[in-house]
Amino acid sequence: MINEKNTTSRRRFFKNSLATAVAGTAGLYGLKGAVPVKPFDSPINPNDKIKVTKLETFVLKNSWVFVKISTDAGITGWGEMLKDDAKACAAGAMEVGDYLIGEDPRPVVKHWQAIHRGAFYRGGPIKTAISSGIDQALWDIAGKCYGVPVYKLFGGPTRDKAFVYGTPDAKTGVKAMKVGPQASRQAFKYTEGSKFVGEVVERFAALKAQYPGVDIGIDFHGAVQPTTASLLIKALEPHDPWFYEEIVQALNVDVMADLAKKTHIPLATGERIFTKWGFREILEKGAAMILQPDVNYAGGITELKIIAGMAEAYYAPIAPHNPNGPCSLAASLQIAACVPNFMVQERGDREHELLAEPLPPVRDGYRPIPTGPGLGITIDENKLMDEVGEPMEYGPRYDPDDNSVVDW
Repeated sequence: MINEKNTTSRRRFFKNSLATAVAGTAGLYGLKGAVPVKPFDSPINPNDKIKVTKLETFVLKNSWVFVKISTDAGITGWGEMLKDDAKACAAGAMEVGDYLIGEDPRPVVKHWQAIHRGAFYRGGPIKTAISSGIDQALWDIAGKCYGVPVYKLFGGPTRDKAFVYGTPDAKTGVKAMKVGPQASRQAFKYTEGSKFVGEVVERFAALKAQYPGVDIGIDFHGAVQPTTASLLIKALEPHDPWFYEEIVQALNVDVMADLAKKTHIPLATGERIFTKWGFREILEKGAAMILQPDVNYAGGITELKIIAGMAEAYYAPIAPHNPNGPCSLAASLQIAACVPNFMVQERGDREHELLAEPLPPVRDGYRPIPTGPGLGITIDENKLMDEVGEPMEYGPRYDPDDNSVVDW
């Protein structure tokens, strides 16, 4: 005869043991010092059905573009897109809503493939930016459905905190920064003379003296012509720049690869390169040793994870590009927490007023990885709506001497 009391006790024992084991596993793979996430601590059971009900876009006056995806479970996800061509990105994302609405948001990689490969004309900066923002928002939803940060869905964490660069500061401990080739004007001539080159070198040397112990990279921003870049990279070498970024336009990778052979300073690039296919050429041709994909532009979290894996095969680190808002930073930090070859986060010390709660503060030059579900942040929608408006324009720039168009 079955003893019902004993059976109930055994069931309770096994149930409690399983919960303890799962909680212990969460603690084992969690970040150091973080409170373990309870199993299935989410608004819904992970096995429940859920579908996308709405997609919205928001263009801010500073040209940041946000996308919000809502579901019938009350869970929402947020992401960001390319800030240049803001209106085109916002409009394109709304078109993707026709595909997403009614779909389960959790098969994120499948959706990435459907959005990319479902179009006959694929890729390009705007289309990939649209995929990037939607991808972030879908991962945000997926993490919230399972009650874990995105990095745990990718097998992380690989680190407890992310090294950042921005503005050197005793309070935050930031000890890395980036500047342009500083001179009395920008390097817009096809071949700058020795006076200009000497001024850039003199000012960089003074900056190094002003910030002893601080790593300083130099961002050419793709605005320097190869003839001038070849002069600058050699002239600056004695002052040990941390890296040279985007020394020429990324459209001709062979030129960058040739310049890379002329210096021992690492070259970095990536903010205007998108998808795994674009970064494949950079790696194969040895055009850069540091990759800087932008999570708002290169294909989102899904694609940055792949790009990081490709880079690892070449022993190359990634340093995600980030001139944008809180989703961009939070998504980049999720990548930092789930790849082994993360180097540093651009503007990782930047705080954002659009958040309902601030990110964990930077200490000793490192930003703790957000451990909340999804991207680990909550957008303050009232603050965001106050910033919605006509985006600022990015117009052409001219040489003041002859009125010819120059890069910027």
